[in-house]
Amino acid sequence: MKSKKTLVLFSGGQDSTTCIYWAKKEFASVEAVFFHYEQRHSVEFESVKYVCEKENIVLHELHVPAFKEIGGTAMIDEISIENGKNNLPNTFVPGRNIVFLTLAASLAYKRGIKDIIVGVNDADYSGYPDCQIGFVKSMQDSLSKGLDYDLTIHAPLQSMSKAEIWALSDRLGVIKQIIDHSHTCYLGDHTTFHPWGYGCGECPACILRKKGFEQFLLLEE
Repeated sequence: MKSKKTLVLFSGGQDSTTCIYWAKKEFASVEAVFFHYEQRHSVEFESVKYVCEKENIVLHELHVPAFKEIGGTAMIDEISIENGKNNLPNTFVPGRNIVFLTLAASLAYKRGIKDIIVGVNDADYSGYPDCQIGFVKSMQDSLSKGLDYDLTIHAPLQSMSKAEIWALSDRLGVIKQIIDHSHTCYLGDHTTFHPWGYGCGECPACILRKKGFEQFLLLEE
């Protein structure tokens, strides 16, 4: 893959930031796309800009306001995080990864890129249906057929635990960058610093990140 270029869906979180650095190792050229979908906090985009500028990565920005118009999720609206329909947390944005991968594929088509990287993971998440391997394979098949363009969607973190993702960033030599410059907290806290990075320490995303980091440290002992 060292002769190829790739497009990374970059949200600024731990997983997609790890994917950025994995892509830099595996591909000759890396571009990134960030989606502005009226999310509650701007800190994610600040993380994306910082990493892309530091690593000289071309950054594309696409705007998807429709999710705000649909409403009803804690990632966009100022509502508390709780379980909703089908016992999924209301941080789930229905259709988000379907739309994001479709737009990323369109961008990749225009840019002559045939490899897309997404940081989804089905080992640690809250059962999000659009983070599972069957979904990724289905989207790859549908987009390749719909565009008549041979796309490959890579999900390098798909079967990893959060501890294993921390270990991957350590092997890549970028664990400090992940701690300092990725953002996961659902509440947008980028002032409180912990050994595992910034965050409130109490929301589900922070708890998952913290737990994974602690498990990673145990593995290293």
